[in-house]
This record gives sequence, structure tokens and C-alpha cells, in this order.
Amino acid sequence: MISKNLKNFNLRQIANSGQCFRMIPCAPNDPQTAYRVISSGHFLIVEQNRDEVIFHCPDDESAFWNHYFDLGTDYGAYIRTVDPADEYLSKAAAFGSGIRILNQDLWEMIITFIISQQKTIPAIRALVEALSEKYGTRHELSSGYYYAFPTPEELNHASLDDLLALKLGYRAKYIKRTCEDVCSGKMDLDRLRGLNYSDSMEALLSCYGIGVKVANCICLFGLHHIGAFPVDTWIKKIIRQEYQGQNPFDRYGDSAGIMQQYFFYYAQNH
Repeated sequence: MISKNLKNFNLRQIANSGQCFRMIPCAPNDPQTAYRVISSGHFLIVEQNRDEVIFHCPDDESAFWNHYFDLGTDYGAYIRTVDPADEYLSKAAAFGSGIRILNQDLWEMIITFIISQQKTIPAIRALVEALSEKYGTRHELSSGYYYAFPTPEELNHASLDDLLALKLGYRAKYIKRTCEDVCSGKMDLDRLRGLNYSDSMEALLSCYGIGVKVANCICLFGLHHIGAFPVDTWIKKIIRQEYQGQNPFDRYGDSAGIMQQYFFYYAQNH
């Protein structure tokens, strides 16, 4: 067990910010917010009471979770860059000040955001769990077990019909092709991890079934390019109604993705 006193960190805000789908509340009505988190074959129970955050993990996994939650970054510094004249973003950043951009597994984010097209957050979460339970590796715990998200090789064992049976719809053919491309080396994940934002977008947009919004989600949540800003229907509505159609992200450059998260979370809750 590792206890930390953290500023600009809120488990509930992070879990509900639309970036992660395997961060599940242990007991939704518990005033001491607690979540189970699965990432890259690691399992964590984490709980929060005000600024105190307790990580229930071995000491040798501390570095993994520090990186996952981006604890080395001062998010207060990003909030201080918000233009005070920008009233909407000022409100959004204050409201979602505990959000952080997680360092998530690239492969999982590629498949997750292919799934996300025209899907609600609960539906995305259910499909990610279904893929993990059917094709991922089962890990035993003292109090039960969990399934890791399947590797490209594991998921490639699924046929197109298998994926369709999970109710993935038109996304099934995108997932199948992506598995084949990664396993054959046509899509090189290690190379993708080494690219800058612009080159990452170009590489992702060349892949079957990945459009601009999904590519930006992968860049932001899978490659940690925090200048990436996915534009969905919520963000389009904000730009139209609050900014007269003018893109408000341009002024924030390399931190635009963080500002996008404040927008998204604020809009979802108002």
C-alpha cells in the first residue's frame, strides 16, 4: 500500500473524462472513492479521500502507476495558463481540475477508440470487457481474478464472425484488419511510439477504419501527445455556441488536449 498527497488529482473526474474504460468504481456509493484499474496486464485498487490517494499495489509497481497517472506533471501549471478572459474555459478548468491525461497502452487505445465510433461510454466499456474476457490473459488475484486486454496476437485469433458475434457491428472489420496489420508488421507500434504528433496523425490516418477524431484520441490517450484535441459532437457544440465557431484550442498549442478534456468533462456534467 502506498499513500500519496496529491493536488489536481480526482479519481472520479479521471474515470469519467472519456479517456479510459477499465477504471471501474468498486462501490459507486462509497464516499471514499475507490476504483479498480487494469492496464498493460497490471491491476490496481486505488482510493481517494480528499487529497489523500492510496494505491493498493506492491512497491515495485509504484513506478508503473506513477507513470500511468502522470504524477510527475504539474497540472496546476496548465490551469494557470488559461486566459482569464476565456470565461467558459476558466469555468471548465476549475470544474475539472482533477483530470489528468493518463499514459495508457497504445494497442489498447487503438482498438478502444475504433470501438468508440458512434458508441456511448457504457457500451464502449462493455465491449472492451467482452474482448478482454474472451481473448485476454486471465490473471489470478488473492481475492479473485482479472483479464488483461488481449495482445494483437491474442486478438488476432478472433475471426471476423467472432467479432461480429460480440455486437461490434461495422467496427469488427476495422479491428480484424488492424490485428492483421500489426501481426504482419505492416503497422509498427514501436515506430508509432517514436513519432511526433503530426507524423503520428499521418500514420494513423493511413490505417483502415481510423478517421481524424479516432486518430486524435489515439494520439492523446495512447501516445500522450497532449497537443492533440479530439473534436466530437460535445466539442463542436461548445465551439459553435461559446466561441462563435472559432477554434479556441489554437492559443494553447501543446496543451490543447488537456483543455479539450476540461471542455468535455464540463459539458458532460452541465
